[in-house]
Amino acid sequence: MFSGAKLKERPALLPRGRVSNWSRERLDQLSTPELRALLDNAERLNESEVAALCRELLGTRPRGRGPAQRAKHSGVTREGLVTRGKAFELHGVKPRNRMWSRGGVRADGAVVLALRVEDVQRAGAASQCLLWAPNTANERPWSDSPAGQERLEHCRLALERGVADGLLAYGGAATPAASGAIGGKAERLDAQTVLKLEVERRDEEYWARWL
Repeated sequence: MFSGAKLKERPALLPRGRVSNWSRERLDQLSTPELRALLDNAERLNESEVAALCRELLGTRPRGRGPAQRAKHSGVTREGLVTRGKAFELHGVKPRNRMWSRGGVRADGAVVLALRVEDVQRAGAASQCLLWAPNTANERPWSDSPAGQERLEHCRLALERGVADGLLAYGGAATPAASGAIGGKAERLDAQTVLKLEVERRDEEYWARWL
C-alpha cells in the first residue's frame, strides 16, 4: 500500500479477519494518506465501524475531507463539535422541534440538513447519503413520525431548489435514514464545514450527493 521504508515500519493496514483492534488512538497515529487508504480498504471490506472512525478522524484534519464550503462562525473551533440545536442556530435555522428536528429552512429559503457520518456512502468520486425512504412493511416507522414527515418536507423543498446544505453529525443513535431511530443526546454536529448537497429522488427515496 505504501512504498519505501514506511511500508516496513507499519504493519499491513487491514490484516486478515476482523479489524476491531483498530482503536481511535491507533488510527489517529496514522498519517492522512494512510488513513485515507485504510478508509478505502475498510469500505471495500465492509468494515463499517472502522470506516466511520476513519471518516471522523479525517474530518478533523485540514485536508482530510473532500471539497466543501467552510462556514466562518465565531465561538466554534475546528476541533470542537456542537449540539444539533447550536449548529442550526449558527446557520440561521430555527428548528421546528429542538428534540427531533434534523433539518430546517433558513430565511433565504435554503434547506439545511443534518447527516450522520455513518450513513455516508462512497459512489465513485462522490459521496451520497439516504435522506428519506417510505415505511414499507413497517421497516422504517420513523418515516411516518412527525420528524420523518418533516424530513420528507425538507427533501421536497431541497429537490425543488436543486441543492441543500449538509452538516455532518457524529455520535448518538443511528440516523432515521439508517434504522428509523432518532439521534440521541450525545450527537454532535460539525458546524464549520458545510457540504453542498445535490438532492435527487430515486423512485420513492430521497438521496443527497456531493463531491
